[in-house]
Amino acid sequence: MAADFTRPGSLYGAVDLGARKQALEAQARREAAAQNPDAAAANVIEVSAATFTADVVERSMSVPVIVEATVPRAEQVQQFSQAMEKLAAEAGGAWILARADVEANPELAQALRMRAVPTVYLAVQGQLMPLFEGPLPESQLRQALTQVFEQLGVELAAPAPGAEEPAEPPIDPDLAAADEAVEKGDLDAAAAAFERLLARQPGNEEARIGLAGVGLVRRTQGLDPADVLARAAEQSGDVGLQTQAADLEMLAGDVDAAFDRLVGVVRRSAGDDRDRARVHLLGLFEALPSDDPAVSKGRRGLASALF
Repeated sequence: MAADFTRPGSLYGAVDLGARKQALEAQARREAAAQNPDAAAANVIEVSAATFTADVVERSMSVPVIVEATVPRAEQVQQFSQAMEKLAAEAGGAWILARADVEANPELAQALRMRAVPTVYLAVQGQLMPLFEGPLPESQLRQALTQVFEQLGVELAAPAPGAEEPAEPPIDPDLAAADEAVEKGDLDAAAAAFERLLARQPGNEEARIGLAGVGLVRRTQGLDPADVLARAAEQSGDVGLQTQAADLEMLAGDVDAAFDRLVGVVRRSAGDDRDRARVHLLGLFEALPSDDPAVSKGRRGLASALF
């Protein structure tokens, strides 16, 4: 029998074009941010001691905020600040850059216990933590932020090389081939088509969603949902059972339950078990559009569990 998996949107609980449109719009926003010099301004906010709570702490409940505590007029930090703005623009709203002028707000520098200019902090879920001190070259800065956001499952978009590519046709041939293969129950052919599309367009969100969905179906084939869920309820420390149960909940459309289950495993485990659950949860995030509300909620839960 063919698996009950028709299109990426089916993981939303219905087969429609709404999820497809949402995914493409999200990708377009990220590409426009990377290519438009004015995009940085939309992802950078200037904060003061008076606005720090609202603009950083409260905002971080819904989106990660990178705080650059600096002295903007100092020449030695200006290139660093430009690099920060560039990365914020490339992120396309995945995180927000908040810049604080500590020369104009000395009480803020004291509250942050700064020892160097600039000092960079991460605010997530209302919690503020230091990341690094001093101006880093862009390559090191990109690497440092990438490592931080990998832990949170937030992808930093890479700058688009060369000239802008011509627009793709409305329905890509590989995407059409993948859809046809899935309808026939040929998951291997579907995965191959999605992989071909990703090889040509690494940022194609539909292909990413589709490939993650195929993997989800593969992992759950042959599993007895009632048996797995019952045993998972009795054996909360068995990470293998918990990931299987999360897969089944995901496939059934109970996305929040799947995410909450794995966030709980991350919260109460350590070492390899914790990392296994974290990586599996990041894989489930891939099966939905990046701007899906359930993914945003799941990322906040993961951040809270990690930090």
